[in-house]
Amino acid sequence: MASPSHHPSPASFQAWLLVAVSFVALSVTMSTRASLGLVMPVWADAFGWSRGFISSGGALALVVVAILSPVAGNLVDRYGPRPLLTGGLVSVGLGMVVISTMDRPWLFLLGFGVLAAIGFGTVANHVISTAVSLVFDHNRGLAVGIATAGSTAGQLLVIPVLALFLGHVGWRPCFAALAVAALVLAPVAWLLTRPATTRLRPPTEPLPQRLALLARSPVFHALFWSFTVCGFTTSGVIETHLLPYAVTCGYPPLNGAEAYGLLSAFNMIGMVTAGWLTDRWHRPRLLATIYLMRGLSFILLLFIARDGTLLVVFAVMFGLFDFSTVPATASLVAAHLGLRIMGLAMGLIAAGHALGAAAGAFLGGWLFDLFARYDWVWLISMGLALSAAMMVLTIAEPRSPAGARLAPAPAA
Repeated sequence: MASPSHHPSPASFQAWLLVAVSFVALSVTMSTRASLGLVMPVWADAFGWSRGFISSGGALALVVVAILSPVAGNLVDRYGPRPLLTGGLVSVGLGMVVISTMDRPWLFLLGFGVLAAIGFGTVANHVISTAVSLVFDHNRGLAVGIATAGSTAGQLLVIPVLALFLGHVGWRPCFAALAVAALVLAPVAWLLTRPATTRLRPPTEPLPQRLALLARSPVFHALFWSFTVCGFTTSGVIETHLLPYAVTCGYPPLNGAEAYGLLSAFNMIGMVTAGWLTDRWHRPRLLATIYLMRGLSFILLLFIARDGTLLVVFAVMFGLFDFSTVPATASLVAAHLGLRIMGLAMGLIAAGHALGAAAGAFLGGWLFDLFARYDWVWLISMGLALSAAMMVLTIAEPRSPAGARLAPAPAA
């Protein structure tokens, strides 16, 4: 393995520029993805489309993301992040061009559910975390935490701006602006992701051999299944059902939206803080603590109908332990499985997250229809989060001064 002194300085200007462009790219793609819920009532009135049909476009996009995540992960190992991030931003931009001019249902499915979804699956946390990990030997966790915090920042900063302009200029100019943002950012991403490409060490093993390595690794299984639980308890249960639950508890929609905005703000703080701690603390214990505290936060939801203050407390607590799993998970993948197959491993783990999210969204709705209450949803989520904490505690801490290995760890 080459000496770390042969690599660019971890604190180099170019390396931090990569973090910045990754942050902005995730902000654009994730806010574009989240815009569907914002514009759903407008399209229902304008086109006479049912909310079920519009939701099916979002579901189609999630399916594309789940399928594409391992593919994108394998490609980033072999060719680096440049073509994926650049091509993904172009795909999002073209999808938004279609959306801004659409007048037929099939154009919506094409623009959002296919073209933009390709970008959602490639300009994603698993590709970003791999790209940033390639250029940082020290402060890797902090850098990954800052870069991936863009996924929350987009929803926190861009969505309110879109909501403001939606009522003044209409939805078509808003989606045209998203298209311009993505297409302008694409060449910038191409230029600033070069440092990650120069440090790329493409795997020489064929794909089946790399998959077999992961399948035999207890560490991969612990991270995969815990991150599947992560998807269930975050994107699946909270992102889908928190606002409807607040309404059933008697809170006006504005109160629920404010709580969710507060959750998003602390989500960003939690990701950066977890990234900083990842470089300094026992990573499996850190990850277990995050899952443990997330699980305990569900207890608060059982009582928010009686005390509105608890809704705010939950938003702060869950926000801190929401996406903060990403830096520690990515760092453990790099350390145990190696940077050469990190993209493939993170892509498969991201697919598990998407499938867990789908299960959480479905089960939450099914249990509410069955019992007319969400108590069982919160209790199941708490139990799963605690089980994820126990899973990651089985992982050893292999930290060394030189950072993560460039070669895959031997199969266990």
